[in-house]
Amino acid sequence: MRLVLISHAATAAVRAAAFPRDEPLDAGGQADAAALAGASFGRLHRVLTSPARSCRATATALRLTAEVEPALRDADPGRWAGRALDEVAAAEPDAVSAWVTDPAVAPPGGESVAQVRARVTAWAAGLPESSGGTLAVTHPAVIRVLVLAALDAPDTGFWRLDVPPLTRTVLRGHGDRWTVRAVAAPI
Repeated sequence: MRLVLISHAATAAVRAAAFPRDEPLDAGGQADAAALAGASFGRLHRVLTSPARSCRATATALRLTAEVEPALRDADPGRWAGRALDEVAAAEPDAVSAWVTDPAVAPPGGESVAQVRARVTAWAAGLPESSGGTLAVTHPAVIRVLVLAALDAPDTGFWRLDVPPLTRTVLRGHGDRWTVRAVAAPI
C-alpha cells in the first residue's frame, strides 16, 4: 500500500511560529496550493483530510475531493492555542522546555508527541492492506510521527524533522510496517 501525506499550505500561525487554532489558509498559502492544483499523485483509491480548516482548504485548492478523517487531526496545543511560541516560552519557560525535551510531556490541556504518535500509528495500522493508494492532507506533526514510526525511530527525533507547507511524503507498507519512499517539498 502507498500512503501519500501532504502537509497543509501555510496559515498565519505557520508563518508566525504560533500554536494553531483552527485557522484558514493565509493568502499566500491559498495561492501556493492553488498553483499546485492538478498535481499528479499517482493512482489513488482514497483521499482523506484532517478535519482542520487548513487541511480541508488545501485539499480543495489541490482539486481533491477528500473524506474527513478525525485521526489525522493536529496535535492539540491545549491552552497554548493561538499564541506564538516565543510568547509562551517567555511566559512558561519550564513548561516549554519540558515539552520540547520529553515526548511524554504535553502542553497544558493538550496532547504530547507520544500521544499523537500512538493515535496516528494506530490509524495507519488499521488501514486495509488492499486499500491501494491513499492520500492524506494533514499536519506536520502527524507526518513527523508517521516518519518516525516508519524508521522505528524514537519520539525524541520529532523535533529534528522539518515538514514545510505542501510537502509530499510517501510511505509504503501496511499495518505497523512502513518504509519512507520519498519526501519532497513542495509537492
